[in-house]
Amino acid sequence: MSAKTADALPLVADFMSKDLVTLTPDMEINRAMNILLDRRISGAPVLDSDGFLIGVLTKRDCLKAALDASYYRDWGGRVEVYMSHPVTTIEASMDVISATNLFIEKPFRRFPVMDGGKLVGQLSRTDALRALASQWG
Repeated sequence: MSAKTADALPLVADFMSKDLVTLTPDMEINRAMNILLDRRISGAPVLDSDGFLIGVLTKRDCLKAALDASYYRDWGGRVEVYMSHPVTTIEASMDVISATNLFIEKPFRRFPVMDGGKLVGQLSRTDALRALASQWG
């Protein structure tokens, strides 16, 4: 499903990250936050026990948890309490131009990428920019 010809638009599948860090809804928020910090990523998909995408946890969500911990003097809670949901996703077969338009329309820094209802990757703003730059020769 790759864009092969010069006239074809590049596809999300051609530029998405496939090696994803994922979290679970029952994971402690402080552990999840440390994973994001240690891996130097701004967010990660949250998958249920069957592997279905049910949310995304971002550093912004972790800031809410940190503020709650400061206010209540108690650090804790589970990812499912702080994760963002429902999740806006894109399809692996979508062209990068359409995906880039979504980045302009929405405040998200990344979109989980689905294929046949299954999480297969993630497209970031950097990935989209790289895809567009590749078209400039």
